[in-house]
Amino acid sequence: QALRERGCRSEEQFREVLREIEAEVQRRKELIHKSEERRAIISKCYKPKHPEVYTLQDSFLAPEFLEIVRFCTSPGADLQGLLSYLESFSDKRIYRLPVFTEEFCQAFVDELENFEQSDMPKGRPNTMNNYGVLLNELGMDEPFLTPLRERLRPLTALLYPELGGACLDSHKAFVVKYSLHQDLDLSSHYDNAEVTLNVSLGKEFTEGNLYFGDFSQDPSPVPKYIEVEHVGGQGLLHRGGQIHGALPIASGERWNLIVWMRSSAIRNQLCPMCRRKPQLVEAEGFGDGFTEPLQEEEEPQTVDVCAL
Repeated sequence: QALRERGCRSEEQFREVLREIEAEVQRRKELIHKSEERRAIISKCYKPKHPEVYTLQDSFLAPEFLEIVRFCTSPGADLQGLLSYLESFSDKRIYRLPVFTEEFCQAFVDELENFEQSDMPKGRPNTMNNYGVLLNELGMDEPFLTPLRERLRPLTALLYPELGGACLDSHKAFVVKYSLHQDLDLSSHYDNAEVTLNVSLGKEFTEGNLYFGDFSQDPSPVPKYIEVEHVGGQGLLHRGGQIHGALPIASGERWNLIVWMRSSAIRNQLCPMCRRKPQLVEAEGFGDGFTEPLQEEEEPQTVDVCAL
């Protein structure tokens, strides 16, 4: 019925759609393996221009960010106190906060450009972005991104308790790039995440604002959208299920760090993408943030995508 509503009429059309679906399923099954192959080559052959940016240091973080973390880890920290440090946007639970220093952003983008210009193998950040870098393939998960997620967890515990903000235990992180001759914009979507961090890294650009609509699980008949400008070094925290996109860039280049933060305690109950009980497939690393039920004295193992 769904295919008929989308224009499929003949048997040949149905077979063509089935072939496309089968090809996409196979592509997704191979994603993790191909990513691991690229990561091994990069680890062996790539020479970083700024090796220091691969390990998170307090000096990379804005002083205001460190102050917010200190507040959130202090006795008696509460939501109202935290909100006094943040810029809030409408009633959509979108918050802006300083994250990185300008010096770090410049060095990080310079490193990413160096990698982009190298002959190393490169994977797409996701199915919607053609330009950028998968940061796990650069080996940044454990030394940089996991500590950053752990720094953010006291904030997300207060901001998004019902989404597992206190127990975000994995992530997928990538950098996206927009420019006039590459990706210009990004259509409406929601993320495979419980909570998303989006940090503007630079460089010089005009237009390209983000826009936010409804929460995907609670849409309204007439969605209300808001626009949010990018501010260098500052990040936006929002619910992964918040429908959003990016308007076209008018000039220059825009680089953003995206961290999809995930809570296995939440997504193990219901896959956020298919809205069903997940059927799991084993994977290396964090996979898509699901975990298998634990046997006695077993360590949790992260697994890949919900097969549905």
